Amino acid sequence: MSQTPADLTRAALDAALKAGADAADAVALDGTAIAIDVRDGRLEQAERSEGRDLGLRVFVGQRVASVSTSDTRPETLALLAERAVAMAREAPEDEYVGLADPSQLARNWDLAALELADPSAEPSPAELEDDARTCESAALAVQGISQVQSASAHYSAQNVAIAATNGFEGAYSRTSRSRSCVAVAGEGLKMERDYDGDSRTFQSDLRDASEIGRIAAERALERLNPKRPKTGAYPVLFDERVSSSLIGHLTAAMSGSAIARGSSWLLNALGEQVLPASMSLTEDPHRPRAGASRPFDGEGLPTRPRTLVDNGTLTGWTLDLANARKLGRQSTANAARGTSGGIGPACWNLELTQGTASREDLVQQMCTGLLVTSMIGSTINPNTGDYSRGAAGWWIENGVAVYPVSGVTIAGNLRDMLKTLIPANDARPWLTRVVPSLLVEGLTLAGD
Repeated sequence: MSQTPADLTRAALDAALKAGADAADAVALDGTAIAIDVRDGRLEQAERSEGRDLGLRVFVGQRVASVSTSDTRPETLALLAERAVAMAREAPEDEYVGLADPSQLARNWDLAALELADPSAEPSPAELEDDARTCESAALAVQGISQVQSASAHYSAQNVAIAATNGFEGAYSRTSRSRSCVAVAGEGLKMERDYDGDSRTFQSDLRDASEIGRIAAERALERLNPKRPKTGAYPVLFDERVSSSLIGHLTAAMSGSAIARGSSWLLNALGEQVLPASMSLTEDPHRPRAGASRPFDGEGLPTRPRTLVDNGTLTGWTLDLANARKLGRQSTANAARGTSGGIGPACWNLELTQGTASREDLVQQMCTGLLVTSMIGSTINPNTGDYSRGAAGWWIENGVAVYPVSGVTIAGNLRDMLKTLIPANDARPWLTRVVPSLLVEGLTLAGD
């Protein structure tokens, strides 16, 4: 009988202890992924992958080593464990490594309430191909679209198990289904492209494929014949499609690993204002049908909702066990891990306070400035928060979009920018980052 991921973690722990480890933990994954791409009305690519991977971390005193494999035969696990223990014995001592105390571990959780996996049957390749064809056809039906660069549909299902010699064992399953389309408008050197897509845990929640194709086409047409505005300082409105990147920069600076290294522009900022007083940033790892929900973290600690920024004030860091020990704090149950590499802190399901105004209201409020709908590249100084990114979107004059913009650079300082945020009310509640369009005052635009 084929072993489950939970069976594999137990076998790996047994092998580690027999090889001489003082303690160990293991994570095992197995799953299926199907990807279908259509182009010019024909199937361009079809892929199906099925895999199983195991990661093992062993401790010899305060020395640690990690190994991984996709070969899960018993003899392979025994050899893998022996090599891991040998590596650990040669590693430098680290006073901060170690498993959680048993009193810290997650014990009981309600997987049904999280709705991490869709019980519907796996879609057939023909169903996914039909999704992709519908996206492409809808885009091509919009006058002015010269081609569709890609039309895709994907499905994945994964089983996850984590176990450790401190007594923790946990497992869950996760599914995802998505549709996407990239449309191209114009000809020759004047071509422009844009996209739309949707990804959900439950297939029944997916947006219609024809809507995705149509919106991708309309967005591409809107970008034709772009100009560059004059260089200067202007308000910038980050569209909901890209605004979550600003919050991503904030949470990266709140990461315990960055704080422990001393390489964060939020260093020594606990208790200080980082957002407007009317805004909070919360995390909910128990939100149903959300892509980052989970009952426990990568070290077996129970996840829980928390407030990262409370009415504008920074309340704490995002921590796994090792970084929490370095900083003299408790883990926030945010340890993320895969089967290879180490463990580090990550956020689950963020939500930023929304405003009462629509995006269109904020366009009128900014009067003259830039509405950003896409971004490229990124230059962020992690120590100072200096920010610079390429952007495209619409130039706004007198509260009205007058022409598309491309090839501009926006710059500022994140510490200053985030304190001036004005939120709209248009965040999509099913995303892992529920962030509305955000208006920022006084950024520098490098144009003509």
